[in-house]
Amino acid sequence: MKAKEEIVESCIQLLNDLISTPSFSKEEDDTATLLGRFFVKNDIEFQRKGNNLWAFLNEYDETKETIWLNSHHDTIKPNISYTKDPFHPHVEDGKLYGLGSNDAGGPLVSLIGAFLHLKEKSLPFNLILIASAEEEISGKNGIASLISQIPPCELAIVGEPTQMQLAVAEKGLMVIDAKAHGKSGHAAREEGENAIYKALDDLLIIRDFEFERISPFLGKTKVSATIINSGKQHNVVPDLCEFTLDVRVTDSYTLEEALEELKSHLSSELNPRSMRLQSSRVPIGHLIFKVAEKLQLECYGSPTLSDQALIPYPSVKIGPGDSARSHTANEFIFVNEIKEGIQGYLDLIITYAELSKTNEIDS
Repeated sequence: MKAKEEIVESCIQLLNDLISTPSFSKEEDDTATLLGRFFVKNDIEFQRKGNNLWAFLNEYDETKETIWLNSHHDTIKPNISYTKDPFHPHVEDGKLYGLGSNDAGGPLVSLIGAFLHLKEKSLPFNLILIASAEEEISGKNGIASLISQIPPCELAIVGEPTQMQLAVAEKGLMVIDAKAHGKSGHAAREEGENAIYKALDDLLIIRDFEFERISPFLGKTKVSATIINSGKQHNVVPDLCEFTLDVRVTDSYTLEEALEELKSHLSSELNPRSMRLQSSRVPIGHLIFKVAEKLQLECYGSPTLSDQALIPYPSVKIGPGDSARSHTANEFIFVNEIKEGIQGYLDLIITYAELSKTNEIDS
């Protein structure tokens, strides 16, 4: 199936409209309404919860497996380095500039374009399109709020800028508030136990720390010290030193396992802020690997977070655009990447459908 030019053009216009409409995380009401109007115009029946929208391709059949198509319509706030108006979409040298054009407006409208092409088409699985909110902050009112509302899936295809390469694993994130405890005393006398020095012992361990397990897709789990704070007066030995650890966890660990390994090496008190953002990996043997092989898609592990971290089902991440452009000043996506994205998603879904039927016959 080839992408139709009229659908490509309507999706590019939708992206222009999304760029023109501010949609910071938790403030996506206007873009949710905009997407709803686009769905109505294109005869897509949808449901809305908060600023999340979802639609079934055809009537739901509980005897079939389900595939999710998910991307987000919230953005970060533009940084001070912008020299172009972040809310003024315009094309220069084939590049469509604007906040959210690349992350993840391009992938979102491309998924919508593929969905429009497949309307009324009979597939061996249910297909659900999801435009989610609060992805940039991993918010509780984003995709996480829909897990109990939507049928579980055999696979979630998450739209993010990956240059149409297939991320089959993604690192999780754990932020830890650490506390080194000492005893206060006068700095002029040999009194107290300096919490800064206790923290320093742990920080030296962290600097060279290597987790035991290594992922074939994502490599090493990594811990970094990023913030430190201690003391209030120059003449008082501090009894508390607080520091923050950023832990990027591969699919070789759950967050709980990574935390326990750190605790076994450090003396400071470790308190994770959240255990929600788990790493993910598609199970070996999943049909998506055969699809990737047939389409000659490069499979890799992604170091960046997405809604995958909150989806409790097998998921992959793929989409037009380049992750390196995300969160940068004067964000852009090439206009031709939208058409390539729509075609890429169509190829992925149709090939998955064809191989699903083959698997049924073989079994």
